[in-house]
Amino acid sequence: MNIFDKGFTPAEAQLRYLDADYVVLRPGSFVRCAITGRPIPLDELSYWNVDRQEAYADIETANEAYRRYGLGN
Repeated sequence: MNIFDKGFTPAEAQLRYLDADYVVLRPGSFVRCAITGRPIPLDELSYWNVDRQEAYADIETANEAYRRYGLGN
């Protein structure tokens, strides 16, 4: 099924974040940014924290998480 087909309902994926990759635990088309709550399409996911197991929408939100929690906390 093409995600652009009429009637497609996006589903939130569950991932296990690794150092340079991730493993899909529950299939879906997006994850949510831990800071903003915005959906992040999996093909646009570039920023996450392995220790906190959180995804971030962009570099700005990743930096915000770093300021909030510090490295590896």
